[in-house]
Amino acid sequence: MEKTRRLPLEGIEVVAIEQAVAAPFCTARLADAGAHVSKIERPEGDFARGYDDVCSGQSSYFVWLNRGKDSLIVDLASAEGKQQLADLLAKGDVLVQNLKPGSLDRLGFGPEKLRETYPRLIVCSISGYGETGPLADRKAYDLLIQAESGLSSITGGPEAPARVGISVVDIATGATAYSAILEALIARSVSGEGADIRVSMFDVMADWLTVPLLHQEAGKTPKRIGLAHPSIAPYGVFSTMDGKDILISIQSDREWAKFSTVFLKQPEKAKDPLFAKNVGRVANRVATDDLVAYAFAGLTEEEAKALLSSADVAFASVNDMAALSSHPHLRRITVNSEAGPVSYPAPAPIFKGSERSYGTVPALGQRSSAQMDAPRTAAEICS
Repeated sequence: MEKTRRLPLEGIEVVAIEQAVAAPFCTARLADAGAHVSKIERPEGDFARGYDDVCSGQSSYFVWLNRGKDSLIVDLASAEGKQQLADLLAKGDVLVQNLKPGSLDRLGFGPEKLRETYPRLIVCSISGYGETGPLADRKAYDLLIQAESGLSSITGGPEAPARVGISVVDIATGATAYSAILEALIARSVSGEGADIRVSMFDVMADWLTVPLLHQEAGKTPKRIGLAHPSIAPYGVFSTMDGKDILISIQSDREWAKFSTVFLKQPEKAKDPLFAKNVGRVANRVATDDLVAYAFAGLTEEEAKALLSSADVAFASVNDMAALSSHPHLRRITVNSEAGPVSYPAPAPIFKGSERSYGTVPALGQRSSAQMDAPRTAAEICS
């Protein structure tokens, strides 16, 4: 009989005072890896439960980001609720919270005090703008940070700034918090000491916007150019004679030379001073794109893809969500919920030889306070 593999974070106790997307993204990944996550909710629940109702009456956000957790209804403003939280923290390894800055301090559970009381505890606080500075007390949500950080100024077409089509700030922040917690767990295994981690959504986006910011500070203000690349050409969408859109990417001058010969049927363009180097192609983007568009216009989608493959050019179809739903590379998992099973995309990492299973999405208050001291079995963690 094959021995059950131990999940890497099995035995780790996580307390999550969380709502919305960023913190739940982080703790969902911890739960996937075997951690026991106790999600503390108000009596009305995480407001993400009401974002939509597309999963048999349940929110797609909540179903995606809360698998494998326990839901505990705790009134943190009450003496009983504070004692419940203290009991959880006493046996906890990690606290993840995204309350407004200062809220935990007012409840008597500030990060500094927690580090003194529970030296091995790893505290990860997620905020909009950090703990200090002129905007520290301002409410912050994904799209607000997209706008405030400048991300929206380089997203979309020339006509207007646009929102990235997913909650990219929240997801990036959750992923950043997750990686920081893993670092702290590794460090604690050596030193025995916990950590006080602060992650702000603004800092995460500022980090991710390093390249366009450096362009700005070098006097080259980034522009919105839609489905194209600001510093590489040709890198964009072109239409075939049968009306299909294909996005191509030429990453080097060597690739351009082969593309010119095989696809454009104009090998001389590989040595033309206007096009031979990427800097020239970007400077002459209109002429470059016209050359490519003319070649595409004379080909069907099938013909264009065949030539692109022959030229070893990277390309992609411009798909929508319907196409993703039936895409041959889409891997799925199925999780249980109070409304029945839900199928959605699998987490990206594949652990060969150690197939993962994923926990149930909790109903509000699924695990009562009376159950908090009951040990969880490996079957419960993976159920």
